[in-house]
This record gives sequence, structure tokens and C-alpha cells, in this order.
Amino acid sequence: MLNVRRLGRVSYDDGLKLQAQLVEERRAGAIPDTLLLLEHPPIITLGVKTRQGPKHIVASPEQLVDEGVTVHETGRGGDVTYHGPGQLVVYPIFDLAAPGNVRKDVHRYVRDLEDVLIRVAASFDIEATRVEGLTGVWVGESGREEKLAAIGVRISRWITSHGVALNVSTDLRHFNLIVPCGIADRGVTSLEKVLQRSVPMVEAEDAAVTAFAAVFGAGVMVGAPDLSGPA
Repeated sequence: MLNVRRLGRVSYDDGLKLQAQLVEERRAGAIPDTLLLLEHPPIITLGVKTRQGPKHIVASPEQLVDEGVTVHETGRGGDVTYHGPGQLVVYPIFDLAAPGNVRKDVHRYVRDLEDVLIRVAASFDIEATRVEGLTGVWVGESGREEKLAAIGVRISRWITSHGVALNVSTDLRHFNLIVPCGIADRGVTSLEKVLQRSVPMVEAEDAAVTAFAAVFGAGVMVGAPDLSGPA
């Protein structure tokens, strides 16, 4: 059973604190597997691959200030990415070692997240794919694909946190402030850019919940939001 919590816009710090709390509660068996659905204010986050320095931030500090974009180090995998309004962020707090769980495998878990995102895109009649050697989900002509959704996870004693970021109506200009995920030869896109129409966030959220339930073979229950409102 998945406990789904739709939180609206949440500051990145509050999102980290909530994840840390829920990871411990999941480890103790106090809560079921949980999905957090939310948006963040404009922020660049640095994964573990940036420990040698944030070389993939190409904007100057002054540019970041002008754009209202902050920078935050984090414990997830991956390189540098951008979060902001119009981007659906989903943080699964899952116990991969729970009895009967066949997903006690990091690589399989990441592939399953890609499957979720491919299903979400398909629900909007968009054909999204994997690109060999590159994590995430992509659309477009082979060799010139653009990233629709990024993945960066943390797994601590088989409890997951962090997760996926799907561009719904994201301000794609902000990706020009970085080399997204350290990949210089691919672009970034969004559902709205591909479809050339407005996509309400609730539609993307509903599609994500349906896809997670299908891929992970779980029913859905709705939890009460506890971090609603602008941050």
C-alpha cells in the first residue's frame, strides 16, 4: 500500500527534513511505503558526483541572485540538477528490504523509476525512452534526445529517499544556468513544450500516482498534506 501525500510547494530544506523523518519512521515500520509529491522554489542541487566542486554550474553568483535561484548540496546520487515551480518532484520513501519485496537491488530500483516516468509520459501520448549509459527519461530523435525527467536517489539500509523530477511546465531557461546532470550534449524539455499546451500539475500528479502503483504493484491511500502553502 502506498501512502500518497500531495504537499504543494515546499522549501528544499523542509523537504529534506521531512524525508529524514519519514525514512526513520519507515525503518521502524511506523508508516507504509510513502510517496511525497511536491514542487520546490527555484534551486540548484548538487549530488554526490559534484564532490570535486560544482563545475557544472556555469552561471555566475550574480546571475543566480538575479534569477532568484539558490544552491544546495544534498546526499542524493547524481550530478547537478535544477528544481523549480512547474516541476513535479516525487520522493518515494520505500523499504526495498520489506518482506516479499523483490526489489532489493539498486539498479532495478532505478530502472523501475524510469519505467514509472515512461508510463507517465505515455499517459500524455508522449513516447519517452531510456538512453543507454544515461539515467533518466528522454524524448526526441535518437542521438538528439532531450531529458524530460531526472532521477537522483539515496538508499540508506534499503530505505529510499530523494527520487524523480518531471518537467511539467518548468521554466526551462533555468537549466541554462547549469550543465544538467553533467551531460553537455543533450537538451532538456517539458510536457508542455512537447505537447504545446498547458498541463495542469494535478494531471501530472495523478499520472505519477497511477504509474507508481502499477510498477510497484501497490494500492493507494491518500495521506493528509502537512506542508502545504508557499515556502
